[in-house]
Amino acid sequence: MAVSKDAHGASQIPVLFEDNHILVVEKPVNMPTQEDDSHDWDLLNALKADLKERYNKPGNVYLGLVHRLDRPVGGVMVFAKTSKAASRLSDAVRTRQLDKTYVAVVHGKPAQSAATLRHWLWKDTRTNTVSVVKAGQHDAKEAVLDYKLLGSHDGLSLIQIKLHTGRPHQIRVQLAAIGCTLYGDQRYGSAVNKPGQQLALWATALSFEHPVLKEGMHFRSLPPVQRPWSDFNIPEL
Repeated sequence: MAVSKDAHGASQIPVLFEDNHILVVEKPVNMPTQEDDSHDWDLLNALKADLKERYNKPGNVYLGLVHRLDRPVGGVMVFAKTSKAASRLSDAVRTRQLDKTYVAVVHGKPAQSAATLRHWLWKDTRTNTVSVVKAGQHDAKEAVLDYKLLGSHDGLSLIQIKLHTGRPHQIRVQLAAIGCTLYGDQRYGSAVNKPGQQLALWATALSFEHPVLKEGMHFRSLPPVQRPWSDFNIPEL
């Protein structure tokens, strides 16, 4: 989805919830979470521009980024509208109290219907690629996720993923490491994917304690009804 560089472009970004403390939205696919080297219009600045216009705010608008999604990934995200909310949500991310659930379509079928994956990942900052390495390698970080097989059809499988760590490209690299490359992943699966295919990874559920009201919050977002998602019955998690 192309989003223009003005506040009106943000109207294309679905808002799932908003109060004085947090803003929960559905991130469009192929939009950077924050400004990157491409200088394409990013989600954070689009939302700031929208808040500035809607509330007629002078000067800069505060909006705290507490977690990220890779550019090709769509789905639910929460932003903080105050520094207090940002600090508390960041603590929730750090202590793994912000619960993130994803769905993905992968090639093949995992050997086990459910399992915990633990790998050590190392990021090459020159190429912006991540590799599985041996434990203890310099600058490598442990990555942990749980997955569950939800269904298989015509050589593809629908997988539910719960992240326990938030490493760059974690889901894509860990699933590729067990022989289940994500559909559409050109970076880690060019041998089985065709150019132009959209990465089939979606942030479908987000749960956390409200940073001020201390109430449990749960938000859901379903991927678009198009292939390969339309080949499966996507549960409302």
